[in-house]
Amino acid sequence: MTTKNQYHFYVLSGLIIILALAFLFRTYQIDSIPAGLYPDEATNATDALDAIQTGHYLAFYPNNYGREGFFINLQAFAIKTFGYNVAALKLWSAVFGTLAVLGAYLLATELFKRRSAGLIAAFIAATSFWAINFSRIGFRAIMLPFLVSFTFYFFFRGIRTRRFLDFAISGGLLGLGLHTYIAARLTPLILILLLPFLMLSYEKFLKRYWKHALVFLAGAFIVSIPMLYHFFVSHPEDFASRTGAVSIFSPEINKGDFWGTLGKTVSLSLLKYNFWGDQNWRHNYPPYPILDPIVGAFFLAGFLFVLWQSLVLLVRRIKNKDRDTRLVTNAFLLSAFLVMLMPEFLTEEGLPHALRAIGTQTPVFLLATLPAFWIWKKARRSQPGTRFALISLLVILLFASATINLSKYFIFFAQSPHQHGAFNENYTNMSKYLIALPPETHKYVLANAGGTQIDNGLPVTAQPLLFLTAGRITNLEFLTPETALKRPAVILLMKPDDALTERILQKAPDARVETIDPHPGLGGDFKTIILPEILISQTVTTSLWSFLRNTAGK
Repeated sequence: MTTKNQYHFYVLSGLIIILALAFLFRTYQIDSIPAGLYPDEATNATDALDAIQTGHYLAFYPNNYGREGFFINLQAFAIKTFGYNVAALKLWSAVFGTLAVLGAYLLATELFKRRSAGLIAAFIAATSFWAINFSRIGFRAIMLPFLVSFTFYFFFRGIRTRRFLDFAISGGLLGLGLHTYIAARLTPLILILLLPFLMLSYEKFLKRYWKHALVFLAGAFIVSIPMLYHFFVSHPEDFASRTGAVSIFSPEINKGDFWGTLGKTVSLSLLKYNFWGDQNWRHNYPPYPILDPIVGAFFLAGFLFVLWQSLVLLVRRIKNKDRDTRLVTNAFLLSAFLVMLMPEFLTEEGLPHALRAIGTQTPVFLLATLPAFWIWKKARRSQPGTRFALISLLVILLFASATINLSKYFIFFAQSPHQHGAFNENYTNMSKYLIALPPETHKYVLANAGGTQIDNGLPVTAQPLLFLTAGRITNLEFLTPETALKRPAVILLMKPDDALTERILQKAPDARVETIDPHPGLGGDFKTIILPEILISQTVTTSLWSFLRNTAGK
């Protein structure tokens, strides 16, 4: 085996190991970490179940403020194939999360011209708490890092090779973004910002690549046609169904002070990487930043270096007419970071918001790669003693970063009561309790936990129970005013309500109340009302619903 072949073998082996570890980190105990199934995830699941049962796989699902259908349809395929379980629901999240690691490798290799840079980028992406967490949640947003990395990998490869196929694939992936997550709609803006730098760095760029640009646009248009038709022809109201409610352009949000609101949102958005992270336990491990101290320092150093180098290269281009493709690389990293940050700082709700900024994962990990890659290059050019010291330093730093992230996720985050509460472990406990009841027991669920009602007639908070019990239980009903109670029965309250419980006990004096708490101290408890096997008056149900109507909004 030649030296070159050995090098390729080692790189390929390293990449396979990193990808295998990435997939392991994204699937290990995925059915129990996080501790529960958040209602938004479960809404995806129940929409997927409805698609399976009816055969109607939609381009856009209107429930829960509306969601693009591609990811939900993939979830439906996984559930149909592997069964009604949490692992099947989240499988595609793990897959796309792992593919994003591969995308980081490919894009870093293409931009920095070294496979070693690609391996560093892949390792950072594979072991990031931020990336791992969202790869284990059934949200469509996890597709965005994959799409950003692969779209621009094929785009830059196309510029290098001038192959039309690369531009067609890149355009197709860009068009696919319209089918995935709202933030993907901004991706074309990266190309618009990048175009002047392409023209500065490549001689006669427009003349040389206009045919390739047409192929790129054709690919993007063809793939996006179903969503373009949905948004602009059949259901234009769906296009901004969510963004309008949280946009800082809304006078209700900015309170007449747009620039002050923008300054606040931008600063909070930037702080989350290194100083003050997302405070939502579904998105992060508060109050810590979303990057660990090592990768965070690498990211800051890489960002400042790219800014400085870009200014130097621009001056050289203006003064000496120098053409340097590093200017394009830097412009991409900065524009991708800025554009993919816009969904966060152009909204006011819940800042800092690691989910809305998920598209910045690709540029952030690549910017963090630059200082680490500099250490590697410095080592390769150094004497044996210095080389060993620098490589050892780099390995220690990267593995220390991985240890911090993995410990934070699988130990501290996994065991935190806050995480158990944020992911509504009580709903999972409820479903397990109901499944374990005898088949002859009639099970009634009072969906009184609030939330927006969706098409199946239940609030979004009831969707976890609906999915987690699907196909596993008999004699289960969600209480309605028309429900006729039968004994023996269990009434499960999704939200504790002492006044309501007392009202039921007055109508059924023989009933008893039980508090179920499978894991004390983690906030996963709930209350049930046990009705023994004797005749019961319909007035129990009537009184219950009358009480609910009389107390609505209190």
